[in-house]
Amino acid sequence: MNHRHLLPEEFDLLLDDEVGFGVAPLREHVQECGQCRAQLDDARLVVAALEELPQFAPSFTMADRVMAQVPVFVPWQVAALDAVRPYLPRSRAARMAAVGLMGLGGAVLTGGALWLAARGSAVSFAADVAGSRLRGVAVQAGQSAMVTLFGPSVMDTLQRGSLLGLGAIAAGFLVAAAASAFGLRAIASAARRRG
Repeated sequence: MNHRHLLPEEFDLLLDDEVGFGVAPLREHVQECGQCRAQLDDARLVVAALEELPQFAPSFTMADRVMAQVPVFVPWQVAALDAVRPYLPRSRAARMAAVGLMGLGGAVLTGGALWLAARGSAVSFAADVAGSRLRGVAVQAGQSAMVTLFGPSVMDTLQRGSLLGLGAIAAGFLVAAAASAFGLRAIASAARRRG
């Protein structure tokens, strides 16, 4: 007859008590082959043991606990809508009014941008005039502060642009800064020794 042993799929057909065209030769083979009969008996014992096991159902909250640990990708438009949704009005009339106001605001901004683009040279000229006036005020305020802090001779030296004078001013500033740093360090170390 059939000189090969049964395959796992064929054992499954016999375990499920299938009926059909190819099952009868399998049953005949099991009756003749002791090794296949022993394997089928072992498989029937396993199936019977599995049938006797209690069947557990997961708790209702298991899906929530599992999904809380799963990173979910949220598209940016959905996240933006979720962030804005609490601030949207609930009634239809209020929503329509909000949409109208947003449309009006968008139209005003668009119109302003178009006006600026059409009148770019005028805006550029006004910005240049305002910038030069602000620059003049800042330079004058800086000159006044220099005269107040260092005296008019320092300001005259700076305006003349004498390289030697500028070097002397920078050297004097560096010496004063170094002396201040060493003085503060000496005061701090003396306070540490006393404390």
